[in-house]
Amino acid sequence: MLKWLVSVDGSESSVRAVTHLIDKMQWFKQPIEIHLLNVQHPMPYGNRVTSVIGQDKVAEYHHDEGIAALKPTRDKLDAAGIKYVFHIGVGDAAETIVNYAREKQCDQIVMGSRGLGSVSGLIMGSVATKVLHLAEIPVLLVK
Repeated sequence: MLKWLVSVDGSESSVRAVTHLIDKMQWFKQPIEIHLLNVQHPMPYGNRVTSVIGQDKVAEYHHDEGIAALKPTRDKLDAAGIKYVFHIGVGDAAETIVNYAREKQCDQIVMGSRGLGSVSGLIMGSVATKVLHLAEIPVLLVK
């Protein structure tokens, strides 16, 4: 079974990546295990914020924001009848994506070429560029 990690940030680009994946599913003879991953940024000022509002509230915030970002892609996969599992990570986006792919023993990473980040490259987003450099497995960027 092929395992794919699909990075999702709620952007139109990540929705197009999932749409592309759905459109190409019939190309594969064996089933594909899909892992959706949304990566949340850590709280600014780290432990200072956590100590004031509490670890549970911070975790709840990351969960709620992650679920919201995953919703459009989950809706598309649900409508297509495609099974998947989803994950919400916290940390540096590119490093977290590559680490999840390694941990889940994924065969490929699929992601949009540009995301919601405020700093992006001229041709593709900075997260996509960093994933390309860090990943040890193929990365499919969908424009």
